[in-house]
Amino acid sequence: MRYVRIITEGTGPAGAFGIVRADGVIELLDGDPLCGARRTGGWCHLKDVRRWLPPVNPPNIFALGMNYESHSAETKTQQPAEPVIFLKATSALIGHNEAIVLPKEAPDEVDYEAELTVVIGHRARNVPPDRAGDYIFGYTCGNDVSARDCQMRRDRQWARAKSFDTFCPLGPWTETEFDPADKRVICRLNGREMQNQSTSDMFFKVPEIIAYLSRNFTLLPGTVIMTGTPAGVGFARRPPVFLRPGDRVEVEVEGIGVLANSVAREG
Repeated sequence: MRYVRIITEGTGPAGAFGIVRADGVIELLDGDPLCGARRTGGWCHLKDVRRWLPPVNPPNIFALGMNYESHSAETKTQQPAEPVIFLKATSALIGHNEAIVLPKEAPDEVDYEAELTVVIGHRARNVPPDRAGDYIFGYTCGNDVSARDCQMRRDRQWARAKSFDTFCPLGPWTETEFDPADKRVICRLNGREMQNQSTSDMFFKVPEIIAYLSRNFTLLPGTVIMTGTPAGVGFARRPPVFLRPGDRVEVEVEGIGVLANSVAREG
């Protein structure tokens, strides 16, 4: 099942969750599907959506660095012994078709990172890998947008670099019927393919990630986990490729869909 959160006629400014049917009709829901929402009888069509909101309202956003062998190779980084974990601010969230804004504080080296993203469905603590699937609500597409100058030279840590407003696009929906094994994760910049790798290239697969995180933190319902990015990021290219106003970035995860965002300069 595909769950969206949208603003359309009749939903009000806070929007509403809905279920996307195969014919493109969205059946609107009363409440959050993580809390047992029910159909209202209202509906709209995909083409009538006024604004796409992030398909989940997470209490926390965890993310992994250096989790693809190909990305580790392009950055000349050794395979990590344990998952490399960092946090992104929830205020960085935006939805499908919203603009990534290049911040005045660091506009010049903003990079894309296409990622398979997990949404936790149940409170999880000390979960063994073979039971990780019981705690997953679904999956979505994510873009771990990063200001590389802040990350690598100015701050030399990742909090600000990963958490500027608009630096966490998610969407377009959460897919609940999805197997993350051997799926392509793709990024296109202005139609040019920049990243294309299978999730089989991950050092730590989804069950291992959930098990590791839940040993260290309580994973609350709605928690978002960004599972890392494959090779092809902008800063590793020669010459480097960074986002510029007017660009269009697409993140596709095979079996889920395409998350698209424009790029704009902070006003």
